[in-house]
Amino acid sequence: MANETEVAAGVTEQSVQEALATVHDPEINRPITEIGMVKSVEIGDGGAVKVAVYLTVSGCPMRETITQRVTDAVSAVPGVSAVSVELDVMSEEQRRELSQLLRGGAPEREIPFAKPGTLTRVYAVASGKGGVGKSSVTVNLAAALAADGLKVAVVDADIYGHSVPRMLGVEGRPTQVQDMIMPPSANGVKVISIGMFTPGNAPVVWRGPMLHRALQQFLADVYWGDLDVLLLDLPPGTGDIAISVAQLVPNAEILIVTTPQMAAAEVAERAGTIALQTHQKIVGVIENMSGMPCPHCDEMIDVFGTGGGQTVADALTRSVGATVPVLGSIPIDVRLREGGDDGRPVVLSNPDSPAGAALRTIAGKLSGRQRGLSGLSLGLTPKNKF
Repeated sequence: MANETEVAAGVTEQSVQEALATVHDPEINRPITEIGMVKSVEIGDGGAVKVAVYLTVSGCPMRETITQRVTDAVSAVPGVSAVSVELDVMSEEQRRELSQLLRGGAPEREIPFAKPGTLTRVYAVASGKGGVGKSSVTVNLAAALAADGLKVAVVDADIYGHSVPRMLGVEGRPTQVQDMIMPPSANGVKVISIGMFTPGNAPVVWRGPMLHRALQQFLADVYWGDLDVLLLDLPPGTGDIAISVAQLVPNAEILIVTTPQMAAAEVAERAGTIALQTHQKIVGVIENMSGMPCPHCDEMIDVFGTGGGQTVADALTRSVGATVPVLGSIPIDVRLREGGDDGRPVVLSNPDSPAGAALRTIAGKLSGRQRGLSGLSLGLTPKNKF
C-alpha cells in the first residue's frame, strides 16, 4: 500500500492546473485558467492543495459558487487529500486586461450582433399594444430554446414596463468588470434589464435619447459571449426603442405578438409595418390568448374572438411582399400566468400543458432556423470585369 509521501508525490501543479481548467467562471462561462483568475497553486505535505483565486470584484455574487467548483475539481485529482481556496481581488490593471481579453481586441462600445458576419439570431419581439402577453411569450420562448441546448439571452428593452427578470426567475444582479457588465442568468438564459439598476420598484422617467443610450449599453457593454439567439422584449408600439433597435441592430428580425381580437390585430399590423421603413425581416406572427379550454367540457371558448393572428399575418404579407406566417396560437392557461408570477416559465414547469406545448412548438420553429451566413450582408461588392 502506498505511503502518504508517495501519494503526495503523485500530485503535481500540472495535474491541479488541468483540473482548474475544467472550472468555468459562472458569469463569464470560460475556464478560470484562461481568464487569469488563478493566482497560485501550492502543494503541501500529504497531498494538501491550496489554490488562490482572483475574483473580478470584491463583492462578487458568485464567490461561493467559484469556491465550491474549485474545491470539487481539485479534490478529484488523484492523491489530493485536502483543498483550501483563498480568494483575492483583481487589480484595476488585471480587470482592464480581462476586459480586453473578453472583447477579443474589438474596440469598446461595439455591438457584436450588428457585425455583418454574426451568427447570432436576433429576434425583436414586438406588439402594437400592451396587455397581449408579449413578455410572457418572450420569456417562455427563451427558456424553451435554452432547454433545447441553445445559448440564449434576453434584453428587457421595455424600459418603462420592465418585467422579464421576475418572469424568468432571475434573482442575481449584474457584476461590473471595468466597463463591461456580466449579466445574471436563470433557467439557462442570460438577462439584462433596467430593473436591475433601479432601487426597489422605482419608475424610470426618461426621454428618447436616454432610452437609446440604455439600449446601446445593454447591447455593447454587456458581455454576452457566443450566443445562438438573442431576444429583445420591446415596449408596445412603434416608438423610440423600436427605432433604436433598427439603428443599433439592423439585422434583428421581428416577431409580432397579438391576440385574436380585431382591435388588437389592427394595432399589431401597424407595429409590423414599421419593418417596411427599417428594412427588417418579419419572422412571423404569434397569436396569444387564442382561446380558453372549458374546465368542464374542454371545448374552446373564444374569449377574445378568432382570427386576429391570421388577419395580421395576411395584412403584413401584402404589405411587405413576402410570406409572413402564423408561427402558432397559444391558448389561455392559468399556469402561464402563474409561471410568470413565480419565475417558473410554463415551458419548464408544465411543458405538456396546452400553453407550454404551443410555446415549445413555436420555439422549435425558431431553433430550426440554423445559424449561418445565409441571407446576411457580407459587405462584398462584385467586381466588374468588363
